[in-house]
Amino acid sequence: MNLKYEAKNAWDIERSKNNIEDVMSYSKDYMQFLDKGKTERTSAREIVNMAKENGYISLEEAIQKGKVNPGDKIYAVNKDKSVAMFVMGKKSLEEGMKVVGGHIDAPRIDLKPNPLYQEANLGLFKTHYYGGIKKYQWTAIPLSIYGVVILNDGKKIDICIGEDEEDPVFCITDLLVHLSGDQMQKKLSEGITGEGLNLLVGHMPLEGEEKETVAQNVLKILNEKYNMVEEDFLSAEIEIVPSGRARHLGFDKSMVLAYGHDDRVCSYGAVKALIETTEPEYCAVALCVDKEEVGSQGNTGMHSKFFENTVAELIALEGNYCNLRVRRAMANTKVLSADVSAGYDPNFPEVYDKRNSAYMGHGIVLSKYTGVRGKSGCNDANAEFMAEVRRIFNQGEVVWQTAELGKVDQGGGGTIAYILANYGAEVIDCGVGVLNMHAPYEIVSKVDIYEMYKGYKAFFNINL
Repeated sequence: MNLKYEAKNAWDIERSKNNIEDVMSYSKDYMQFLDKGKTERTSAREIVNMAKENGYISLEEAIQKGKVNPGDKIYAVNKDKSVAMFVMGKKSLEEGMKVVGGHIDAPRIDLKPNPLYQEANLGLFKTHYYGGIKKYQWTAIPLSIYGVVILNDGKKIDICIGEDEEDPVFCITDLLVHLSGDQMQKKLSEGITGEGLNLLVGHMPLEGEEKETVAQNVLKILNEKYNMVEEDFLSAEIEIVPSGRARHLGFDKSMVLAYGHDDRVCSYGAVKALIETTEPEYCAVALCVDKEEVGSQGNTGMHSKFFENTVAELIALEGNYCNLRVRRAMANTKVLSADVSAGYDPNFPEVYDKRNSAYMGHGIVLSKYTGVRGKSGCNDANAEFMAEVRRIFNQGEVVWQTAELGKVDQGGGGTIAYILANYGAEVIDCGVGVLNMHAPYEIVSKVDIYEMYKGYKAFFNINL
């Protein structure tokens, strides 16, 4: 009997099983998903496409059918920004569900409602950042513009500029080092201000105009391509994200460098695991929501009634609906709050507890609690549920580890875990370690994300 605990290297485990090709294949598919899903809207759209391709029907179609049966595959969409996918179980919803819930929004920069202006022969957009970012990281890199514009006649226009090879890209300028003496004396958080994140979008004046000629030319280009006028900005939803595709990282191509791992890496894993789940004992759910990076508020965040209302609709389709059954379903549910953790970075050892950190290559991460300082704002899973998940992972031959988000008083963060726990559900945070978290380009280990997918699949299918 081995009394000592030692973390396992997932690369060694998967190599011993001749699974390295599967690890690389899974990562390739995930990278393609990231390239198509650079925003919460495009991510939701791609998840719906995956659902349809695998035989899922919409909630509206299920309502028209009038009933649901075990094995039925259903998806529901919330305002094009959140998606819930269900595989109905052999047991009733009242007896609970197994949910893997993540988010598909990511830190970014949004346009202000009235963004366009001209100064010093340059056309610029005013912006307002979204989520927790280090503002200096977003300067001097190529950026793309995504969004939705509703024209005055009600027509909806999707915008994507900066991803095609022939597209222009955009940039937020930084101060040249030769003149940055004062800037370099400031704190990192003050070197670039929120109001200084102005996007450079043009320089050529429009012929025949006398005022704001560069801004006029920008408007002319947008009008020709999208039929937009300046007033359309006032009601538009336009986001600025890093340009370019997800890339293999390292000589051995063992990692993925990309925008939006937090938290599309977990959401994709949940969807992929659910698609490969066909006859679960309990209803299996992949839940991908919006607005986590700003507190989960709003009608597309986890605080909304979207998930609860969808569950209520499905209970009605089972027959004998009552509100008590909805409450029981939510309270009897078990949840993996699918969100990332801080991967241990040897360049910054001073902020990590080495004995309680997520190490790259050691598999999926279980975090009993998140929160700030004295666990403020966390869920804190109980020992019984954590032990159950541990046993499921062991039975499913999943390489796993435990971790906290850095040293106790160093900082902290939160997830959607506590929101679902408020219903009485059993919830634990469960994702992968990430380097460069919340930077324009984040890093994950390919073997870790493969173990995560295996872990989510085991959770859906193994019952103790």
